[in-house]
Amino acid sequence: MTATAIAVLMAVVWAIVSGSFSLHNLLFGFVLSLLTLSLLRGHRPGSGETSRTLRILSLLWLFLVELAKSAWRVAVLATRPKLDLHPGIFAYPLRVQGDFQISLLANLITLTPGTLSVDVSADRSTLYIHAVDCTDLEAARRDIADGFEAKIMEAFP
Repeated sequence: MTATAIAVLMAVVWAIVSGSFSLHNLLFGFVLSLLTLSLLRGHRPGSGETSRTLRILSLLWLFLVELAKSAWRVAVLATRPKLDLHPGIFAYPLRVQGDFQISLLANLITLTPGTLSVDVSADRSTLYIHAVDCTDLEAARRDIADGFEAKIMEAFP
């Protein structure tokens, strides 16, 4: 799929999300999409590299799925008659290395309900995460490593 086709698709999604199908809004969405694609690809829009786009879309899909699952878990926790929460902060050893990758991982974690990125160690090897439920830390670490972090490393090597 060419960058122009992706930008048109993203402009339509932009119009749906913003609720306005005016010509100005569609053009704004199209230009914004082209700029976004050029930043994500690191080169001029329209010059290929479909597999990277698919990997980025795969990361976006994973985020949306995790967002829905986490929102459901937090809603279930919040509606229980007796709140049996075990919140805490845990250290997550980072495999991603670049500033962009670390920032993206931290933001995806923060945007997911029930978790919050608190800090990154000075040597950028550890991310500190606050979670609403810290009963199974190894499962939480594994979910991040096999989920967001793996997809980030695929999409942005």
